[in-house]
Amino acid sequence: MNVTEDGKVYDPSWLVLLANEQLPELDWLPEALNVCRHIHAETSAYIYFVDPTNPNEPGSDWSFQENLILEDPQEGTLVLDILTNHRVGGIEFLSRLF
Repeated sequence: MNVTEDGKVYDPSWLVLLANEQLPELDWLPEALNVCRHIHAETSAYIYFVDPTNPNEPGSDWSFQENLILEDPQEGTLVLDILTNHRVGGIEFLSRLF
C-alpha cells in the first residue's frame, strides 16, 4: 500500500486488484479506483480522494451514493465511499479506528 501526504501521488493498484477479485460484478469499480491517484487529505484511518468540504451540499464535489466493502489480508476491512457518477470519494480503514 502507498499512503502519502496530502496532494502526493498515490498508487491504487492494490485496491484495483481487490475490486477485481471481490466485486467483479461492478465492472466500473476498478477504473474508478485506478483514477484515485492523488490524496486530497488523509488521517491514519481515512484517505480522501475527493474534497469532503460541505458534503452533499449544492456545489460540493462530495455527493454520497453508497458504501462498498473490500477485505484486505493486511489492512482488514475497507469501506469505500462511493459518490455519484461512480467516483470513489475515500477509503476508511476500519482496523485503524480502534
